[in-house]
Amino acid sequence: MNNKLTRRGLLKTGAVGGAGLALPTIFTSGASAFTNEPMGGTVTLGFNVPQSGPYADEGADELRAYQLAVEHLNGEGDGGMLNTFSSKVLEGNGILGKKVEYVTGDTQTKSDAARASAKSMIEKDGAVMITGGSSSGVAVAVQGLCQEAGVIFMAGLTHSNDTTGKDKKANGFRHFFNAYMSGAALAPVLTKMYGTDRKAYHLTADYTWGWTQEESIVAATEALGWETVNTVKTPLAATDFSSYITPILQTDADVLVLNHYGGNMVNSLTNAVQFGLRDKIVNGKNFEIVVPLYSRLMARGAGENVKGIFGSTNWHWSLQDEGSKAFVKSFGTKYGFPPSQAAHTCYVQTLLYADAVARAGSFNPCAVGEALEGFEFDGMGNGKTLYRAEDHQCFKDVLVVKGKDNPTSEFDLLEVVEVTPVEQVTYAPDHPMFAGGALGSCNPGA
Repeated sequence: MNNKLTRRGLLKTGAVGGAGLALPTIFTSGASAFTNEPMGGTVTLGFNVPQSGPYADEGADELRAYQLAVEHLNGEGDGGMLNTFSSKVLEGNGILGKKVEYVTGDTQTKSDAARASAKSMIEKDGAVMITGGSSSGVAVAVQGLCQEAGVIFMAGLTHSNDTTGKDKKANGFRHFFNAYMSGAALAPVLTKMYGTDRKAYHLTADYTWGWTQEESIVAATEALGWETVNTVKTPLAATDFSSYITPILQTDADVLVLNHYGGNMVNSLTNAVQFGLRDKIVNGKNFEIVVPLYSRLMARGAGENVKGIFGSTNWHWSLQDEGSKAFVKSFGTKYGFPPSQAAHTCYVQTLLYADAVARAGSFNPCAVGEALEGFEFDGMGNGKTLYRAEDHQCFKDVLVVKGKDNPTSEFDLLEVVEVTPVEQVTYAPDHPMFAGGALGSCNPGA
């Protein structure tokens, strides 16, 4: 059996080959056997991010965060969140003494390309863990592949309920929050600001994230008195949303909910403002726009148009806890600007994986999974956090934010208006929005 892992440390951009390769090589060590067991002095991680497509800005920031995490794990730089993480088993000497190296792939914000990229990193590059994504469609697809291949998938930015709902897998873990949590956090703030007698029109990205985000916001707002006038699906590849905005003007809707992310949200919000929606008075009320899932990168892209618009976010660089400050300092020193929420969750996931390996004393994905299940931690920017064993979803506080009226810089665009406590966004593992799938058993690939 060939124990040599090839091309370690090669920065491989745009790798989408490997679809016709054989099954992953199984490396054995003593009584254990699992996919890509690291045999030498290094271990390879696979960073699979959108370097092209509508979520490319998020992907670029994710990759920056992954590179920073590798530096910190290998004892370079100032250590970042290793200094604030409640678990203290990581010592800056790699993972279990093995130097961390990495390969990258471009998901292109397409599920097929993402699977091919991840497959290549596992089969050709010997990656023992895959992480990344900014599209939930991509995350669900790659999570399924990792389950089949016998490697751990540490999801990056994925917000669909399905990732840890009907499409959850034993080898997959999500730190990022989800659509249900956005609805639970955001709806009470919206009704407080805009009243309970509102009529909402939804434009929704036509894939798994958009569907579950729409479902979550509709349920949460209708429970508090809002009426849903219409829900319209839009293609993920769309760049001009004018034809979707015009029909809104013919209804009595007084709120537009944009279940869009990344470049989609920038373009749809810009079109809505161009059509004068924010200047309209409907049903005797100011017309309002809501963006359920926000990010600093989107806010920068949309510019002036985000002022006063509410949404939710997993994390924000302005938080003043010790973990957030340490990460912002490290990231800012290296790159010259603050990190996005996408960068934050990817950095944290890399450290959480490394920590789980160290606590388990093994790279075996089943041992790693056991170390992550039920793990409670702090010091990573979100307060006390639980990796729930039943569905591999992290539970933590959620931020409600809005676009600042008077930003002081191109990065100071969002303000935190509420830190929603974890209790308000927690749901039962068998909640109907997450039903339909089984976690199954860990697959070590042997």
